[in-house]
Amino acid sequence: MPPPEEKDESGPGGPAKASSTVTRLLQAMASGDSKAPNELLALVYDQLKAIARQRMAGERPAHTLQATALVHEAYIRLLGKSDVPWTGRGHFFRAAAEAMRRILIDHARSRNADKRGGGRAALEIMNVADLAVGHDYSGILALDDAMSRFEQVDAQAAAVVRLRFYAGLDVEAVAESLGMSPRTVRRDWAFARAWLRETLEREGQ
Repeated sequence: MPPPEEKDESGPGGPAKASSTVTRLLQAMASGDSKAPNELLALVYDQLKAIARQRMAGERPAHTLQATALVHEAYIRLLGKSDVPWTGRGHFFRAAAEAMRRILIDHARSRNADKRGGGRAALEIMNVADLAVGHDYSGILALDDAMSRFEQVDAQAAAVVRLRFYAGLDVEAVAESLGMSPRTVRRDWAFARAWLRETLEREGQ
């Protein structure tokens, strides 16, 4: 499966403006600005909502509501981390990706998903906004289990997947967050998807 077409999902002004705003807010937080944490979280929240609206375009209304509810829960969880000493933009977005991952896994486990498989369907979903509307709970759990093992194979590529899949960042944003070149991000993204697809399809047989 070839990598998806890259899209600017960072809101008005493009990724450069979004990056500048995030950096400014992180600096304000470090300086003790009490308003900066909420402003920063609102920036990420708006980005995720934009992704959800884009991915759910043309679907029935209930889909958008489910995706929005998931994004809202991630926002609430991150709001509780307003006292975390953020070390930079990459740190913050990795925390956002982890919050989204935990929500998905908690939701899947609450549905008592006890079947393996569903890997092919899970890998067709390109970010968390898409996954929010799915009901293949065994596939979600299988994917997370495979991701845990993949981290032992290539931690850098796993970090790319978490930011691309869970936080919905494009290649340029991932590259900046992780201090990598876009070319390296694309290479790791392609390798990770191939490894995960093969693993999940093999174990889903």
